[in-house]
Amino acid sequence: MVEDGMRTTDLAPTRLPDRLRETQHLLFVARHARWTGALHPEDGNHALYHREVREILEGLGIVLSIADSYAALFDAPDADFVLPLLNRGGFFNSEMLLPLLCNRLGLPYVGASPIVRGLSDDKHLTKLEAAARGVPTAPWALFRRGAPVDVARCPPARRWVVKPNNSSASWGIRDAHDRAELAQAIAEVQALDHDALVEPFLDGSDVEVPVITLDGAPAMLPMMIFEQADPTHLRTYQEKRDLVDRSAKYSLRLFDDPELAARIADHTWQMAEIFRPFDYGRFEFRVDFATGEVRLLEVNLNCNLWSEKVFGRAAVAAGFTQADLIETIVAESMIRQSPAAAVQRDAA
Repeated sequence: MVEDGMRTTDLAPTRLPDRLRETQHLLFVARHARWTGALHPEDGNHALYHREVREILEGLGIVLSIADSYAALFDAPDADFVLPLLNRGGFFNSEMLLPLLCNRLGLPYVGASPIVRGLSDDKHLTKLEAAARGVPTAPWALFRRGAPVDVARCPPARRWVVKPNNSSASWGIRDAHDRAELAQAIAEVQALDHDALVEPFLDGSDVEVPVITLDGAPAMLPMMIFEQADPTHLRTYQEKRDLVDRSAKYSLRLFDDPELAARIADHTWQMAEIFRPFDYGRFEFRVDFATGEVRLLEVNLNCNLWSEKVFGRAAVAAGFTQADLIETIVAESMIRQSPAAAVQRDAA
């Protein structure tokens, strides 16, 4: 079934063609690509995620190299294709470095181009794209480092969320209840070497829409919801990385509201078209069940694929194994960037 231009049902994994499996040398780059332990003391379950991806790649029967730093691409590696999962490098705008290094070397890679990665990583720019297309999003104010900070520019609210404009898993997020707290929170985020984004806090729960590529076009996996026991709870980095117990605060389950899901699917299709080709990404919306309001929060390309998170759980609901999911993402990207393989698929 295709809903608003995007396939939503009858999804099937894409297998890596033998021609590519037998000829391509894949380089996997991730901070914890060599991890063998349990939770990381700082990155928590992210280390388990990278380990899981590595183990799946090892089972694909393709020649594989492993790296855990940007240095692997400072000079041309012995590889034909790159799976770059080293997104947060500890410095501003690090999201774009691995694809930039690949472009410099002429190496194809999984994921969107650097400028598109930057567009999605910059929450302010993503919200501008949404607003231009009539996709609802919360009002906001952006405070770039080095520019004057006037909290009077912030939209009116009883409570604000203040977060790094470029971050993941709610790293660095704060809230504020008056203008003095707001100014302090902005200063604290900028002290982390990040621009600060300010929005009114939206009550509700987050609906997550995982999108992959199938047969060369975006396809939507089943929607998931982080259902909050308290719709006013502010989810933190520590909770998202399983560094603290959050079992009583929210739970992840399939989203099963047909009317709201149809609206969210339409918004997702409009946003997905902005970033194509991106191979995979997660589109996040805040839903207030008391009012029925749906608002785009952000778009995460090259997002977390761990089996215990949104993508892995949604893949299972679609009939994929975790290995199917990873192989599909790699295979679709390789086929897209390998004209001969694409012709073979079109002729099949």
